[in-house]
Amino acid sequence: MDTDLSQKIQTLSQWLYESSYPVVFTGAGISTESGLPDFRGPDGVWTRRDKGLPPRSMDVPWNEVEPNAGHRAIVELQLLGKLRFLISQNVDNLHLKSGIQPELLAELHGNMTMLRCRICGNQVSRSEAHGNCKCGGELVKSVVDFGEPLPEKDIRLSFEHSRKSDLFVVVGSSLVVTPAADMPREAVLSGARLVIMNRGETPFDEVASLRFHERIGDLLPRAVKRLKRLMGFFE
Repeated sequence: MDTDLSQKIQTLSQWLYESSYPVVFTGAGISTESGLPDFRGPDGVWTRRDKGLPPRSMDVPWNEVEPNAGHRAIVELQLLGKLRFLISQNVDNLHLKSGIQPELLAELHGNMTMLRCRICGNQVSRSEAHGNCKCGGELVKSVVDFGEPLPEKDIRLSFEHSRKSDLFVVVGSSLVVTPAADMPREAVLSGARLVIMNRGETPFDEVASLRFHERIGDLLPRAVKRLKRLMGFFE
C-alpha cells in the first residue's frame, strides 16, 4: 500500500475516532465484491442497458449472496459504537444479513426479502408473512420501483441523521439519484466532514474532505482495524 493511501486511511480512522455522530451511506458499489452488479460502473446494469446489452448473469441466486468485508467492517463500526445511522440505497438485504441492527438502518429503496404494510408502513419478512399486517393493512413488496415514492419514515430519519452527523461516509454510491443524493449535501451544510469511497466520479468529489477510488474491501477493514487500535483494542 502506497504511503499516500496509508496516510488517508489513517486520517479516516482518526476522524472516526474523533466523531461523535458518524453516519454511513451505501450504494450498489459496496455489494459488487459480493458478486452483485452495480448500476453505473463499467459493467453496471444501466451501463450495459445503454449499450444494448442484457444484465450480467449472476454466479449465484440473489438470496444466496453473502455480505463481504465492506459490510462486515460497517458491522464492526456498530459494535464499536461508531455508527449512529446507516442509510442504504440497496435492496439486497446484505446489511441486515451482516448483522446491522434494524433500528440503525434506513433502506431507501426497500428490501427484496421484506413486505411493507400499505397502511402503517411496518415491514415483515416474506418468510414470516401470513395474510395481512397486524393492523389489517395489505402487505405488498417493499422494493420501490421508478416513479414510486420512497418510504416516508426512512426518508425522514435519513435526513434527520444526515443533519446531525459530524462525519458522513459514502461507500459505493455515485450520488446522482435524488432525494438520496441530497443527504450528503445536508450533512456538509451542517458542518460534517464528507468522505467518499467510490470508483467512479460523483458530483460531490470537490467538496469531499477525503476521496478514495480503491476497492471498498481494501479500505474499510483497514480503517476499522486502525480505529480499534486508537480505541485501545489490540489483536
